[in-house]
Order: sequence, then C-alpha cells, then structure tokens
Amino acid sequence: MNLLKQIEQLILLQKVDSEIFSLKKKLDEAPQEVSTIQEKLETQKNQQAQVEEKITILKQQEQKLNKEIEEDNDRIKQSKNKLMMVENSKEYHAMMREMDNLEKTNRLREEEKLAVEEDLAAQNNIKSSLDTEIDKLENELKEKQERLDEQLDGAQTRLDELRKKRENATQEIPQPILSRYEFIRSRLSHPVIVPVDNGVCTGCHISIPPQSFIELQKGEQILSCPNCQRLLFWDNHFSDNGDHP
Repeated sequence: MNLLKQIEQLILLQKVDSEIFSLKKKLDEAPQEVSTIQEKLETQKNQQAQVEEKITILKQQEQKLNKEIEEDNDRIKQSKNKLMMVENSKEYHAMMREMDNLEKTNRLREEEKLAVEEDLAAQNNIKSSLDTEIDKLENELKEKQERLDEQLDGAQTRLDELRKKRENATQEIPQPILSRYEFIRSRLSHPVIVPVDNGVCTGCHISIPPQSFIELQKGEQILSCPNCQRLLFWDNHFSDNGDHP
C-alpha cells in the first residue's frame, strides 16, 4: 500500500472515529435534559409537600377556632339566660363584664379565623398551581424519557455498527502507522489527522515550516504538525475525488 493510500485509509478511519466521538458525546449528554426535568419535578414536589403541610396546619387551626367560637357562643347564650335571673345590680354588672369579655374574645377569634381562611385560600391556590405544573412536568418527563430511550437505542445500535466498521478499517492500515495514529488520538482532542490549507495546519491554525510543507506536497512520508503534533495531509492529493476520502 503506497503512502497516499495509507493516508486515505487514515482519513476514512477518522471519519468513523468522528461519528463514534459524536455518538458517545450524544450518549453522555442526552440524559441531561431528562435529568433537568427530574430535578425541577423534585423541587416542585418538595414545594407541594410543604404547601400541603401548611394546609393541614391551617385546617387544624380553623377547626380549633370554629370549636372555640361555638363554645363561646354557647357561653354567651347561657350568660344571657342567666342575666334574666339576676337579683341584684352587683350580679348584673358581673354578668355583663363576663359577657363583654366573651364577646371580645369571640371577635378576636373571628378575626383570627378570617386571617386563617385567607391564608388557607392562598395556600390552596398555590397547591393548585403546583399540581398543574407537576402534572405538566410528569407528562413532559414521560415523553422525553420515551424519546430519549428511542434515541439512545438508535445511537447504541449505530455505535455497535461503527465499532465493527472501525475494526475492519484498522486492518487496512499498517500497524506502525495505526499505532502512531492511536498514540496521538489518546493524547489530543479530536481530530487526529487534518489537512494543510495554504501552509496552515487546520488543527491548530498555525503555519507549518515551509520545508515541511514542501515535504508534505511530495507525499513521500506522513508528517506531524510541529505545533500540535496532529498528522497532516495535503488536500490537493485528493482533489481529484472532489473532496476528502
């Protein structure tokens, strides 16, 4: 296999590696959207639990106040009945003070009850909004999860195909060159082999030495960029194909 054919095989291998790289990135990042919805749903459910706890406490307060108001009303009624039976002014004034105190306490309880009812209505409105939002998030999560499962299944199937394709591609490349490619790939960010455009490495965008560019044009050896160490090829060697292999 001549040198240009070896470079061509490396470029084809890199195309496979590029798709594998993209798919792996997709497999890593795809669950993040679902995770974000799950976190938001968990936050909303925590808020819902807090609101439900407040509602329970307010209902207990409301029940307690209703009972106390009812008991005070009974006492006031009893005091009014007793008032008709008093025999002297001293007892009369004592009964009137007791009734005044009961009525004052009742008014305060009625005001407290009103405040509790307003707070309860506000909390119920908040709960209603949270319930709606939670239902919406749960439906969204279900849809996202189903779509994600389909995407991941498809990506994993394609990834398995690419791994087989890669295995076949590596068999077409001489071991020393393949080892060099793999060595660079393990130490540099993607890509590994890049074209030189007007004397500039398209991997790091820095000009290579003129002599290196001349040697590259000869196509007699596989060169590395002196700056980023990526493997280099000259575009014009493959221009007859209309594009890179």
